[in-house]
Amino acid sequence: MISAGEAGGILDVILSRLAVFLEKADALQRKVKGAMTYPVIVLTVAGGACIFMLMFVIPVFAKMFSDFGGELPAPTRIVMNISDFIRGFWWAMAGGAFLGTWLFKRYRTTEAGRRNTDKLGMRIPIIGNVLLKSAVARFTRTLGTLIGSGVPILQGLEITAHTAGNKVMQEAIEATAQSISQGDTIAQPLRESGVFPPMVVQMIGIGEQTGALDEMLAKIADFYDDEVDAAVEALTAAIEPIMIVLMGTMVGGMLVAMYLPMFKMSSVVG
Repeated sequence: MISAGEAGGILDVILSRLAVFLEKADALQRKVKGAMTYPVIVLTVAGGACIFMLMFVIPVFAKMFSDFGGELPAPTRIVMNISDFIRGFWWAMAGGAFLGTWLFKRYRTTEAGRRNTDKLGMRIPIIGNVLLKSAVARFTRTLGTLIGSGVPILQGLEITAHTAGNKVMQEAIEATAQSISQGDTIAQPLRESGVFPPMVVQMIGIGEQTGALDEMLAKIADFYDDEVDAAVEALTAAIEPIMIVLMGTMVGGMLVAMYLPMFKMSSVVG
């Protein structure tokens, strides 16, 4: 883009567009990361509390009850078995988690791994909607900025494909570039890919017909920026009650299993 600005004598315009593009791209990335921060923190705290109770608290109460010769309730026995497993094989669980993370990262470095994991991520309820809309916003913003700066369409698609951040979308953009080199329009291969929403394809087709593709792409990017905001808010709104119920179930289950023996303590002592 800077080379195109130097050649066309509009370097100041190009730098201004680059600044706006980078600011919007950074804002989009922070929105998506911000939406995932809350559930990660809640799950970490809930998981840590449950592990602490399983390893240190529940065994003490269970031993106190067993010393009186009483039979442990079924929920307490289940929790005790989980506790014994964690205390006995924590090293295997930690090693398995480390190995699984390492294998996943290695798998992500392969072409098939990136394609399959990106495709799976886009199918996850709510989260997949955020990922798809953010990828569409990034694609249209980048391509519109490149075309508006005088970069040829094929070169713009090549650059956009490598900065898409999603393997499925990257392959669709590369196939579109291949079709354009053979004389096709942009909208038709995008429609055939099945990745892009119909509205995006229709607006790109209108932009091609009217000769204002860069302006239409900018409008699509602005629209999907707002859609990402709405999707992130919906994600946060959906995650909060789910996390509360999940954490309450985990911690509440531990507490019930811990106090059930105490409820029967009086009968055992008698």
